[in-house]
Amino acid sequence: MLIKNIEQRIKVNKVVSLSTIAFAVFIVICGFFFAYKMIEDSRKSIYILDNGVPVLAKQTDVLLNRPVEYKAQIELFHRLFFTLAPDDSYIKDNIQKSLYLIDDSGKKEYTNLREKGFYNQIIASSSMVSIHTDSIKIDMELKKFAFFGKQMITRKSSVITRKLNTSGFFEDIIRSPNNPHGVLLKNWRIIDNEEISTQNKNSY
Repeated sequence: MLIKNIEQRIKVNKVVSLSTIAFAVFIVICGFFFAYKMIEDSRKSIYILDNGVPVLAKQTDVLLNRPVEYKAQIELFHRLFFTLAPDDSYIKDNIQKSLYLIDDSGKKEYTNLREKGFYNQIIASSSMVSIHTDSIKIDMELKKFAFFGKQMITRKSSVITRKLNTSGFFEDIIRSPNNPHGVLLKNWRIIDNEEISTQNKNSY
């Protein structure tokens, strides 16, 4: 009887000891997990100095911000590529900046417009070319975009408005000073550049 009681107590003590160890391990794991979460949350917190006063700001998730960056890159490319002045250096500088944002499809379109004499006409007629963005649609699954806007060619005697609808694809690349969003546009093409209207200027 005494031996049985001793054996039972040993078993009970063993169960209690193992349970205590398991509970302690669980507490330690939970502690590590919550500490890791706190460190991750603290990394998302940054302070911005506003006139010497630190203001807390929260970093947003990169994946949540990415669609905004895609649209910003598409708008930036079109603005650089199609904003032109009657200045050869200005045109080349803008085109060069835009070509950092796109694959060789951008260079092909630039070569095509140059061979047609488009840029020479801008310079010769002292025209200003600008664009207005109506909307940008992106397909996150296919990584495809469509740009809808208007192109305005302002001459001495008139303002010509044309449609500017383009499409293409995009992919993520390493960020760089020339491509801060880290997005490369691909297989870009102009879908519709039809003239909408011509408005004559009043001459005095």
